Amino acid sequence: MNFLELAKNRYSCRAYNSLDVEKEKLDYILECVRFAPSAVNKQPWLFHIVSNEEEKTKLQQCYNRDWFKTAPMYIIASVLHDEEWVRADGKHYGNIDIAIAVEHLCLAATEQGLATCWVCNFNAVLYKELFALPENEEPAVIIPLGYAADEVKPKNRKTIGEIVH
Repeated sequence: MNFLELAKNRYSCRAYNSLDVEKEKLDYILECVRFAPSAVNKQPWLFHIVSNEEEKTKLQQCYNRDWFKTAPMYIIASVLHDEEWVRADGKHYGNIDIAIAVEHLCLAATEQGLATCWVCNFNAVLYKELFALPENEEPAVIIPLGYAADEVKPKNRKTIGEIVH
């Protein structure tokens, strides 16, 4: 599929079936993430894979939604603030860098026939506590990953004229 088709097929999946994600597909996705660009090539990120039942149960305390619990695995993307590039005017780029890497993850997953969803509305403080993250690491987004049990819905997007001047 071409890139436009890939972008149209990526969506926020909120229902997963119980099939496990194959190791080869996960490895491919993570390799795509590894090549994501970042400001000054700092790569200020860390990705945590959560797939065993004990860790999934802990993670689900941070975002307690029924649909979320259907995912067979999760990838948590964290910003390493002591490694992020800071522009001369004080602008921090870690959140931008992690967003680029996570979208690489989501697009690679879509290409592999898998589904994802950006979950930013989770209790990051609780996650940091439950998983004993160091001070410099901020969990930014949780990505449920698996095979969809729902279907791509039509996307409501602004027109080109509304977003380009």
